[in-house]
Amino acid sequence: MVGLDNGGTCNNATVLDATGQYLVDHLVENPSLVQEGPESAVEALAEAFRNILDLTRTPLTLVRAVGLDTPGPASATGVISSKGATNFNQVSWHGFDIRSALETRLGLPVIYNNDANAAALYAHHRYFGADAANRSSVAAIVGTGMGGGVVERGRVVCGAAGMAGELGHVQIPLHGVLEPDQPVPVCNCGFEGDVESIASLTGIKNNLLPYWFTRFPDHPLAAEPIKKAAKLLRGYGEKEDPLALAVFGQQAKAIGKLFTIAANFTDPHAYLLGGGVVEAAPRFRQWFLNTVRENTQLRQEQQAAAGFALVADLDMAGARGAAVAALEKVQAG
Repeated sequence: MVGLDNGGTCNNATVLDATGQYLVDHLVENPSLVQEGPESAVEALAEAFRNILDLTRTPLTLVRAVGLDTPGPASATGVISSKGATNFNQVSWHGFDIRSALETRLGLPVIYNNDANAAALYAHHRYFGADAANRSSVAAIVGTGMGGGVVERGRVVCGAAGMAGELGHVQIPLHGVLEPDQPVPVCNCGFEGDVESIASLTGIKNNLLPYWFTRFPDHPLAAEPIKKAAKLLRGYGEKEDPLALAVFGQQAKAIGKLFTIAANFTDPHAYLLGGGVVEAAPRFRQWFLNTVRENTQLRQEQQAAAGFALVADLDMAGARGAAVAALEKVQAG
């Protein structure tokens, strides 16, 4: 199986063999050309497909299917939203069926997932290994936005319109997360108090830092442009800076509230966390995960049955998860 992870600037590709082994252990990228429109982008995906076969010396005749993921919103079958998306902002993308277009171009079955669901699927299989088909998980992936996915018995829960697992836009109770005088955060999607408005780089920039700078007016980051300050904040968190820990503490509490909701909806075997925090210093990322766990309210029986873990190999998770989805589809007939 070939997995193709389509992004705003690059495609990432991998190959998964029938024994469950990945034939590359690093990023293999080429330009995605999504800003040039659908025709150029589909050709770039085809080029990524050819490149990864050449690199791994995989004969085309052995490829049974291709897994594809893209950023959302999109339907369960890979039709880009009629309103477009951040990476697909040209009118020519609106309502474009990228899965069918790539399938026609390659002459092979293409199985589609959005990028967060693909990453969640890989995280699930990485965590559970051979027992993945018997387990369930919820994964929160913190980046510029907040993505994630719900996996039940090894399969991604897609939903009727393909938009299940949009965990960033779940609205959470804010009691215990925000300070008494802190404004209610607003998300780019228009929701107030959803997880992404707090637990994302965009949430830091738009909502959290502007408030916390009023509490720490002499902080060195207060003199920086807000976008730059948001990106530099993790480094301060690794040094246990009080402002940074206040911000990341709110993010961890918000994710804990999300996982509490998940516990009462799906009662998963594992709560998985990925994103920039995974790439941080070990002491900081363990503190963050512990804070998430402490703010996830589970019943005693759930505490005994479920685990918390960080998502590994996140930069390759999309392509690998897309390949896993393709393998599962083929195995299911």
